[in-house]
Amino acid sequence: MPVYKWVAETKKGKILKGELEAADERIAQLQLKRRSLTIKKIKPKPKDLFENVAFFQPKITAKDVVIFTRQFSTMIDAGLPLVQGLTILAEQTENKTFQNVLKRVTKDVEGGSSLAEALKKHPKVFDGLYVNLVAAGEVGGILDTILQRLAAYIEKAEKLKKRIKGAMTYPIIVVAIAILVIAVILIFVIPVFQEMFSSFGKALPVPTQIVVNMSDFLKGNIHYVIGAFIVFVFAFKKYRGTKKGRKQTDALALKLPVFGNLLKKTAVARFTRTLGTMISSGVPILDALEIVAKTSGNVILEEIIYEVRSSIAEGQTIAEPLSEADIFPTMVVQMISVGEATGALDTMLNKIADFYDDEVDAAVEALTSMLEPLLMVFLGGTIGGLVIAMYLPIFQMAAAMGG
Repeated sequence: MPVYKWVAETKKGKILKGELEAADERIAQLQLKRRSLTIKKIKPKPKDLFENVAFFQPKITAKDVVIFTRQFSTMIDAGLPLVQGLTILAEQTENKTFQNVLKRVTKDVEGGSSLAEALKKHPKVFDGLYVNLVAAGEVGGILDTILQRLAAYIEKAEKLKKRIKGAMTYPIIVVAIAILVIAVILIFVIPVFQEMFSSFGKALPVPTQIVVNMSDFLKGNIHYVIGAFIVFVFAFKKYRGTKKGRKQTDALALKLPVFGNLLKKTAVARFTRTLGTMISSGVPILDALEIVAKTSGNVILEEIIYEVRSSIAEGQTIAEPLSEADIFPTMVVQMISVGEATGALDTMLNKIADFYDDEVDAAVEALTSMLEPLLMVFLGGTIGGLVIAMYLPIFQMAAAMGG
């Protein structure tokens, strides 16, 4: 369907502009007139050569979804019909990819689908958690409240994800720079020294000879080294893509020194935040646990959550199976048990999530403080060792001349 760009004036004299889909220009004008707008300018939007090439389209970010969710909640609270609210938000959003998604959602809702059913068709944008909460909000007549909770949940979840990414990215960048610097020294700098040493006519010191051998190996086999690295990365991704590989790598990640503890705290924060949000929004606990398991991000945690789900289906409590898992500390299990006993499980889960958000913050700061000096020592020691090894023959030669 053609898209038309328009400029129009409201009754109060305010100039608005936007885009809308219509079968032809006449229908586009009628749509604007129904909104009590005086059309100043309307014309077909030029075709984008790359509009059907996904690679060239902007990605939909969590921020786009949060802004949409908050604005949509406000519109529903103000009494706007769903279709009108979706239409306005689709026109206003600057992300063209998200705009197309919202237009398709609007069409489905206009065609008689519920909002949850329309959103479910776009799982990459609106996940199972989002769809199930919206469905609960529609049934309970509290869609505006649910959308506010969703926006707050997504913001907190993204904040947690950024902390973890920040903690993991720093050491990777430093190590990558160290490897790059060492490779440059071995390939380009060492050969210059090697030519100079060949004129000495004496055997090189052992450290110097080792560095020279490393340089010769890297120069002669650099393409094999790069190829082996690419094959390793590809093979690791393939292996992790299998059920067995995913389980083993996820289990190994949780056992890593320092990083494993951080990942466990993150898992607790994510589990309690997601489950607390869903229960407080009226989603049945068995459905909530299934969604939480699928969005856990770790196969080991996913299996634990499914065990909890089976336990509840058999009439047991949440706390019992959690107490047998290494991921959940005793304090967390006891707090959940108290929440179940007092009928305030959602409140208790959210309190645990807030506490573990702070714990993750503290763990990230401690990790960064510990890694900074270690990485600097590694970088300085490695490059310094190479430099000293290359200057040893010069020191020996100077000592011989002085003697």
